[in-house]
Amino acid sequence: MNIRSDMIDPELRWPARLIGLLLGAPTPAKFRRLNWLNQRLLAGRRPKDLWTTEVRIPRRDGGEQRLVVYRAREARAGRPAVLWLHGGGYAMGVPEQDVTTYRQLIAAGDCVIVAPDYRLSVEAPYPAALHDCHDALLWLKAHAAELGVRDDQIAVAGMSAGGGLTAALSLYARDRGDVQIAFQLPIYPMIDDRAITESARANDAPVWNTAANDVAWRLYLGALHGGDVPPYAAPARADDLHGLPPTCTFVGDLEPFRDETIAYVERLKAAGVPVAFELYPRAYHGFDVIAPKAAISRAANAFFVGWFKQALRQYFAAQPSTTPGDARRAAS
Repeated sequence: MNIRSDMIDPELRWPARLIGLLLGAPTPAKFRRLNWLNQRLLAGRRPKDLWTTEVRIPRRDGGEQRLVVYRAREARAGRPAVLWLHGGGYAMGVPEQDVTTYRQLIAAGDCVIVAPDYRLSVEAPYPAALHDCHDALLWLKAHAAELGVRDDQIAVAGMSAGGGLTAALSLYARDRGDVQIAFQLPIYPMIDDRAITESARANDAPVWNTAANDVAWRLYLGALHGGDVPPYAAPARADDLHGLPPTCTFVGDLEPFRDETIAYVERLKAAGVPVAFELYPRAYHGFDVIAPKAAISRAANAFFVGWFKQALRQYFAAQPSTTPGDARRAAS
């Protein structure tokens, strides 16, 4: 897909040019530099309008993972919980980058946000990030009462690679049977490593394109790239989507993830999963974050937050009384 400037929503054009100048050509070294910048500028920053704390939990490899917890300053029991997984192509990012979204979700549903600082692909390839996110989910379930949240309304959400991890974690938790997720919001998710769709091939859209996607998948998959890739790494490869939680997502029609997101949505519907979906015309990857004041971004945000409010009224999932272990074929 060759994306010309006149194909892009007018309100999204100048932010796209600015991002293009900042990012340049995608390389592993560039991802590492951008991630270093993220760490320097964002990690550890605390919004004054939210109650925020950090928790350190053990990782299954013997290391330690940082979780950042956000909620409204007024303490109240019985809140819903959202495990929020940040984006960044699996290679970049920190939990603190999505504070604007946390504010919106907390205002909409008085929820508690738990945001893991999962291992990035520039540190360790798959399954490190998935395992870290699953460990964070298990911790959230086990500490629901301490956090003041109801354990029958735990949602998982994220954008881009965070959306990919959301879809992967929902599959993983379903197959293990150890946590019931009430609903998921994998927003423009990064879920297919194969670049076989029309939108993913030779796409030169701003912000995220075929070249960046290829570099990111190679880093994330490591030795698995080009071989037998499990669905917990690339959820588009999953054979069975039955029993997944109710889902909300959206995507722009100019970006590489358009077709894989649409295919995922259609397969969820065919599997009987309730789905809300919107396709936004003339929009590239991450448009709602990069140009939040644009009319199309406000519409996407209203859809996202509106569905979240509805889901809080409608979707609950009681936790299993015991941990049954691997119910199907869960990854080690």
